[in-house]
Amino acid sequence: MGKWKNAKVAVLYGGRSSEREVSLHTGQACAEALRARGYDAVLLDVDLEVATRLRAMGAQVAFNALHGRWGEDGAIQGLLEAMAIPYTGSGVLASALGMDKVMSKLLFREHGLAVIDYRAFPAARAGRIGPGDLPFGLPAVVKPGGEGSSVGVAIARDPAQLAAACEDAARYKGGVIVERYVKGTEVNVAVLDGVALGAIEIVPTREFYDYVAKYTPGMTAYHYPPRIPAGEAAAASRAAEAAYAALGCAGVARVDFILAGGTPYILEVNTLPGMTATSLVPKIAAGNAIPFPDLCERLLEGAALKG
Repeated sequence: MGKWKNAKVAVLYGGRSSEREVSLHTGQACAEALRARGYDAVLLDVDLEVATRLRAMGAQVAFNALHGRWGEDGAIQGLLEAMAIPYTGSGVLASALGMDKVMSKLLFREHGLAVIDYRAFPAARAGRIGPGDLPFGLPAVVKPGGEGSSVGVAIARDPAQLAAACEDAARYKGGVIVERYVKGTEVNVAVLDGVALGAIEIVPTREFYDYVAKYTPGMTAYHYPPRIPAGEAAAASRAAEAAYAALGCAGVARVDFILAGGTPYILEVNTLPGMTATSLVPKIAAGNAIPFPDLCERLLEGAALKG
């Protein structure tokens, strides 16, 4: 390792999305880890002047620690491609597909992965979505089509909850997705350079693994290795690798599943998962004898132009 040891490393974090706070923690942790390994890592809170600031600081490579819109959806990746600055993580297309839940679901089905029944609606129709529009009925899970970190996600058990959840989801990017509610075990799989590192079981104290459960200490229990049959863990790992390949990801990704009846139903692929020392991907990596600073260094070593 050490390809970028003499380079100016811009750690892109913060940004303008609904996941800004999460990204601030990710960026700080990654920058500290890289500095501990001897890299000249400089934090850059991404704003509308990011291109000018990248040039002014003489950035030679970018470590992408952004989350959500404009950072995880292909936007910043396209800018970096145009500026010829190598960057970590997935490229423009894989990032855009991973963020778009409707397009990714279509792609996952095309590749034989188990996808929960769903219906997609334009945001303009949110106030007119009723149980009669859902062939699978209620309860159902409502979510925005283009957000992460469970932002705007809710479970609707009656028509009033469905209407309120749809109108809330419509405030975000990507229209409204309504999925059949599947009760099962939530499992996340970390995939690094195309190879599954392992799965972690998630047990929230709330009704489901929502934003509060994800980011409030003590609200969720994590089990690594997961308390599921080895065959089911292996099936989830195979499905995660297939999803990673289907999108054309690079670097590290986290693939989220609901395990029900022995089947891993894919929920989404996070092409820029949380990366603090206590986040899920680093927990799984640590279980594979990859300490957090080593993981960050490995991701930086893989920085490249993908276009």
